[in-house]
Order: sequence, then C-alpha cells, then structure tokens
Amino acid sequence: MTVFTDTEIGYLADQRLGRLATVAPKGSPQIRPVRFQYNAELDTIDIGGRAMAGSRKLRNVENDPRVAFVVDDLASVDPWRPRGLEIRGQAEALSTDTGALIRIHPRRILVWGLDPESPKLQARNVT
Repeated sequence: MTVFTDTEIGYLADQRLGRLATVAPKGSPQIRPVRFQYNAELDTIDIGGRAMAGSRKLRNVENDPRVAFVVDDLASVDPWRPRGLEIRGQAEALSTDTGALIRIHPRRILVWGLDPESPKLQARNVT
C-alpha cells in the first residue's frame, strides 16, 4: 500500500522539477531546485543528478536527515488555481550504480489544489 493517492502519484509523474529543503550544518535551511522521480517500488521520492555526489544538499542529508520537498505549479491563472504537494520526512544519502542520490521517506504529506472540488490544504501523517 502506498502513502500517496493515485491523484498525487499522477501529479508527481507529470512534474519534472521540485524544491528540496535540507538543514545546513549551522541549522539554517537550504533549498534547491532538483529533478526527482517517484519510486513506486519503495514508495519514496528519489533525487539524483550529475553533480549530486559532491553537493551541499547530499552532505546536509548525511549530517541531518530531516528534509522537506515541494512540487507545485499553477493549474490556472484565471481563475487563480495553485496546486501542489509538500512532503516532509527523513532522507538518506545513497551511492548507486548510476551515482549518488537522496531518497526521501515521507512522514507527512500536505496537498493543495490537486482536486478542484477540494482546493484547500489537506495534511496527513504517513508511516
């Protein structure tokens, strides 16, 4: 069973860019745009890239696994209809055959605007 709804999985599949927030060594937040992929087998968000191995975001995750990840866009500007989701959770820094990656294990999911009938923010804890 997945922690994401079918609508959320579909939305993630249609998007190419998200924003990853990590905790820097002195405790301040650091946020970066990243490419990502929903890993259906593990029910995680996987973030990779050519320069991931030497990146500050990877080192941040190695030091403090708390992260937030946001994917959002505008479904319409007239009428104004933002939509997106925020995933808060624990991340791990991994080395794979294809390079380094950050894997996010969701703990809390916040969603807005994905369902036009219910555009308000909805939040839930997941395990």
